[in-house]
Amino acid sequence: MINQRWTFLIVPEDESRVRQFSVSVRGVNYFPSLLASAITGLAAIAMIVAIEGSSRFEVLQLRAEKAAIAQEVESIRVQVAQMAGSIDGFIENDEQFRVLAGLDPIDSEIFEVGVGGPGLITPESDPMWDTDPGTAEAVFTASYDLAALERRASLLSQSMRQARKSLLKNYDLLRATPSIRPAAGWVSSDFSQARLHPIYHEKRPHVGLDLSAVEGTPILAAANGVVSYAGWRSGYGYTVEVDHGFGITTRYAHASRILVDRGQPVSRNEILAQIGRSGTATASHLHYEIWVDGEAKDPRDYILNGVIP
Repeated sequence: MINQRWTFLIVPEDESRVRQFSVSVRGVNYFPSLLASAITGLAAIAMIVAIEGSSRFEVLQLRAEKAAIAQEVESIRVQVAQMAGSIDGFIENDEQFRVLAGLDPIDSEIFEVGVGGPGLITPESDPMWDTDPGTAEAVFTASYDLAALERRASLLSQSMRQARKSLLKNYDLLRATPSIRPAAGWVSSDFSQARLHPIYHEKRPHVGLDLSAVEGTPILAAANGVVSYAGWRSGYGYTVEVDHGFGITTRYAHASRILVDRGQPVSRNEILAQIGRSGTATASHLHYEIWVDGEAKDPRDYILNGVIP
């Protein structure tokens, strides 16, 4: 019983020789175990191959992602460099802009807007540093340059707003500053602190300019402003006064007729009244005064449209 064997015949379909082989009964009993072991081994080998293939795929994928990140970071750095060049051009224009606005240029070192001190972020603080220092440093550099560019752009924006505000103020000041001869005619009396009065025959201050002209000659506003007075004043006769803001007022006296009302906005060269000889006057003329912060000024210093004879 111990030596019993199983005999297997292999009979081909053609006339080839019949083959046979035999195995012991004990061998047949071990066959399922051997087959299971073989299958397990093959499965283990297949799993090892699959894991190795997956690891290789992940490595390749990580390398591709790293290359993509590096390319993107380099693209950002190029764009930041281009923007920095544009900011430099804007800073040069800002310097000229501030000069025109009457402001001091901002020192070039201030535009560097550097940072430092304890707590400053470094490349080593990036989580990527432990696994990929090169990429971590590239990302840090791009981020740092971008932050610096943002600070410079913010400072430039503030500077341009300040210059614009100053320019608008200067523009308004120019529009409010008397700059024309308010009537056609010739100078019959200049600004003086001790002029011989033609009627009282004594020296008195003459804080204005007299322009002699025929009655009815238009009297023009010397600058933009608002009529603060329009009516009769003792000694001045029919008078118009204009408040130009910035502490500047002008007075037009001895008119024959007033053509504006109090509170009315007026522009430079707008007709306010007509020349006459009302009030204390010996002949038709315009008595023209300029006051700045309560102090009388020589009108000749403010007339820019030609030479007064």
